[in-house]
Amino acid sequence: MKTAKHIADRIRLFIATKQFQVGDIMPSTRELGRQLDASFHTVRKAYHQLAKEGMLRSERGRGFIVNRQNIPLDKSQRLEMGAGRIRSVLEELIGNGLDEDEIETLFQEQLGFIDWPERLESCASAGMTLEHASMISKAIANEVGIKSDQITPDEHSRSVNYDAIFVPVQLMRHFREGSENILLLPIVYQLKPDVLISLVERSSIQSIGLVTAEEKTINVLIDELKFNLKFSGSIVAGTVYGKSLPLFVREVDVVLYPPALSALVERQIPENKRMKLDYQLDKYSADIIRAELWDQ
Repeated sequence: MKTAKHIADRIRLFIATKQFQVGDIMPSTRELGRQLDASFHTVRKAYHQLAKEGMLRSERGRGFIVNRQNIPLDKSQRLEMGAGRIRSVLEELIGNGLDEDEIETLFQEQLGFIDWPERLESCASAGMTLEHASMISKAIANEVGIKSDQITPDEHSRSVNYDAIFVPVQLMRHFREGSENILLLPIVYQLKPDVLISLVERSSIQSIGLVTAEEKTINVLIDELKFNLKFSGSIVAGTVYGKSLPLFVREVDVVLYPPALSALVERQIPENKRMKLDYQLDKYSADIIRAELWDQ
């Protein structure tokens, strides 16, 4: 049975080797427990232990976030800690009859066989536009803890710059050709249900305004809204101009916007008249990414 100490040591290794980087949101206790074959209670204890050490921090509504890449010790403290642990192991090995040559052989072998977590150096999320790709990238970062650049089918030549690309299933054919040496991970996503449910429940809504940064994003999001909402009212859409919103935002019942426009929209539109459009990654897609990136 894996202990909280074992899981904490494993998470430290993930963080030290930049599987998770500063600012990344750690997976839920159940998700990480499933990956490391441990109970969520054990993972929770490990998270709290790492929070005490300063490697993680806890934020309400977000979970545990990577706070430091390494334990906050200087070189002399790290060497002292390491020497203490190695001495303890050596005493146990010598006590069990191993001689100096056998111990040295074991040490060299294990250093070569250590289960270093595999990670990909660079990842990108594909979308119909860079703005659309940014929404998908944000969903992956929030749910899996992996950061990624953005890429579109028109920029296919940039694919060679990445080790892995997260590609919506409807765009896979655009990236397959010439990508033999690139890991293409098909994903499925959807608009977050809470926004859709909120829109449906607000029966007073007769008009929706959609604001985007890129004109090509408009059709992508409108198609998704129409498919999910079956909305009978009117939907008007437009792009921002500098720091100005389209004039229609004053007339519609609610304004929808992608995360990248949060600062601009939320500064000018009252909270009761706006809703941010976020994506949610399909659970199977999230599991595929974890399996590939964690090498579990």
